[in-house]
Amino acid sequence: MYLTLEETAKYLSVSVPYVESLILQGKIRVLHDENGEVLIFKNQFKTHFEQLEKYKKLVEELKSEPIPEDIDIKDED
Repeated sequence: MYLTLEETAKYLSVSVPYVESLILQGKIRVLHDENGEVLIFKNQFKTHFEQLEKYKKLVEELKSEPIPEDIDIKDED
């Protein structure tokens, strides 16, 4: 499935100028149709979203891990 610039920006939750800059940097591959419209293959972002989910799970695991009590701190009055 192919997306337009606007659809891609919405899909990635970023602005259209940011998508355009990624295209110019060569980070997003595009095709041009006979009318000169830019088309972007949707599946090239699959790995990006897989990595994003992996990092979200890691952050949740780190947040749920209890903070160990520091054995060096003693309440001595």
